Amino acid sequence: MLQRDISRCRACPRLVSWREEVARTKVARFRSAPYWGAPVPGFGDPAARILIVGLAPAAHGANRTGRMFTGDRSGAFLFAALHRAGFANQARSDSRADGLALTEVYIVASVRCAPPANLPKPDEVARCAPFLDAEIALLPRVRVFLALGAIAWRSCVEHLERRGQAPWTRRPQFSHGAALAIGDAAREAARGAARGAARGEWLLGSYHVSQQNTQTGRLTPAMFDEILEPARRRAS
Repeated sequence: MLQRDISRCRACPRLVSWREEVARTKVARFRSAPYWGAPVPGFGDPAARILIVGLAPAAHGANRTGRMFTGDRSGAFLFAALHRAGFANQARSDSRADGLALTEVYIVASVRCAPPANLPKPDEVARCAPFLDAEIALLPRVRVFLALGAIAWRSCVEHLERRGQAPWTRRPQFSHGAALAIGDAAREAARGAARGAARGEWLLGSYHVSQQNTQTGRLTPAMFDEILEPARRRAS
């Protein structure tokens, strides 16, 4: 089972050491809470048409709860937005047992272990790439990849390259609001289809929903809503 294999991975010594140290020492506000302290698999709707790719579990969020974006402020921002858009049945997610259900959306991360300073090394991202490939292979209806931040964008680009769907001669760079047509969408766009009307797969980019972005106003709820709307349209 893929989720079991992900949660048992010990391929990156630095990340294994860090995630387990965090789970052992904890922080004061979660002193009595059990910590997951292991790699975090993706979750969501198996029939999803939109795949949201994050960076990595937060040290005291998903590394504690065992579910991506669950129990931290980044998740509070993300799930509120998904709820507004009709992709989530509730606006909060505090634990794996809180009843959250996603519709048409599945969430994964480039790296499955909490990294020091929220910054995985390139070789750690590379070691996690087979898990990303394997999870995406189980989601045959996905039409839109929504990358949260530059590392997630690069992971998606490299995934598309590995599966032979890279319609570019120069690797595309991340930017907030970027929209890259893939496969049939790229072919239709090349034939002159109206912008946003081409059918097929798309890679979209958004600033990450981290506190660093949301508390400074770099990413606002309205800005993220403006990313989710074309994601919905292109996934239909």
